[in-house]
Amino acid sequence: MSRHPSVKWAQRSDRVYLTIDLPDAKDVKLKLEPEGRFIFSGTRDGFLYEVDIELFDKINVQESKYNVGVRNIVYVIKKAENNWWSRLIKQEGKPPVFLKVDWDKWVDEEDENEKAGMDFDDMDFSKLGMGGDDFDMDESKEDEDWTEAEEKESKEAAAEPNAEVAEAAKA
Repeated sequence: MSRHPSVKWAQRSDRVYLTIDLPDAKDVKLKLEPEGRFIFSGTRDGFLYEVDIELFDKINVQESKYNVGVRNIVYVIKKAENNWWSRLIKQEGKPPVFLKVDWDKWVDEEDENEKAGMDFDDMDFSKLGMGGDDFDMDESKEDEDWTEAEEKESKEAAAEPNAEVAEAAKA
């Protein structure tokens, strides 16, 4: 009898991320079929773990990639068509308990283009000259907004201990 490892997923319009959480997996076998079938098997501590799911839509097997790591197996699956899937698997209804959303990789459909435009992973910020010495802040505007009454209130609040803290100190 086999067990199911925890499988996390996230998507973009062009790909799906599957992460199989199975540290120290041995005898890992992965199979991906163009019509969208994903098959995984591996062992750990003498137990067999398997996943066999029908993905929501067709995929491009040749452009999909995977990495078998020490802590998990990550598969980046290229979708056959660039579109958002309403769910990971074809089966409607409640998904299997071993399938979970990967919130670390999740991007909402409307946020995908914004995120793509804000991708700074390859940028070297050290050459932008953004050091603290060159930064000139005009504090005169802030001084105008800060009235004497607000300043007095702030000083009184800082000097006056919280009533609950005072009561706790007495006890």
